[in-house]
Amino acid sequence: MRKVSRVVGTAVVIDRDNIDTDQIIPSRYLKKITRTGYADGLFAEWRKDPAFPLSDPARRGASILITGANFGCGSSREHAAWALDEWGFRAIIAPSFADIFRSNCLKTGLVPVTLDSGAVDQLAKAARASTPIEVDVTNGVVRAGEVEARFALDDFTRSRLLEGLDDIGLTLRLADDIARYERQQL
Repeated sequence: MRKVSRVVGTAVVIDRDNIDTDQIIPSRYLKKITRTGYADGLFAEWRKDPAFPLSDPARRGASILITGANFGCGSSREHAAWALDEWGFRAIIAPSFADIFRSNCLKTGLVPVTLDSGAVDQLAKAARASTPIEVDVTNGVVRAGEVEARFALDDFTRSRLLEGLDDIGLTLRLADDIARYERQQL
C-alpha cells in the first residue's frame, strides 16, 4: 500500500446518497483474483450516460470523489475500493460511509473523509468550479479555496495511511517477534 499524507487535485462530484458497491463495480466484473483490472467496470452502467460525471473527459484525471451519504453500502466487496483506486481516486469525501466499505478503503490506501453535509456541499461547489482540493491526512483538514473543514481519523488509522501499512504490512512489522516466537515453539 502506498503512503498517503496529502491528496491534492481536482474532484468529481456524484451527488447521490446510498450508492452501493454493486453500482460502484457490478458483479460481472468480479472474475479476477487480483487487485487490478477493475477500472473499466467502475460505475459501468452509469458511465453509459454521457451526462454522468465520470463520463466527462475533463474529469478523468480527478483524484478526489465527492459523493452523498452512506457511500459504499450493500455487499462487502473489496473490489469497489480497488476499482476506485485503479481509476485514480486517492480520497473520497462524503457525509457517511458504509463501515465495511470504509475499512476496505483504508486497506487499499484510499482516504475516506467524513464531513457534515454542509461542508460536503461547499466542497462540491468548489469542485464544480474546478477549484483544486487538498486532503491533508497529517492534520485532518480538507481545503478548497476559502473552504476549510476538519475531519477525524483515529491515530491508528492515520498512522497506517501515513506509513502505507495494509494488514500484511502491519504483520510484517512484527516479523522478528514472530520468528522469535516460532523458534521458541520448536
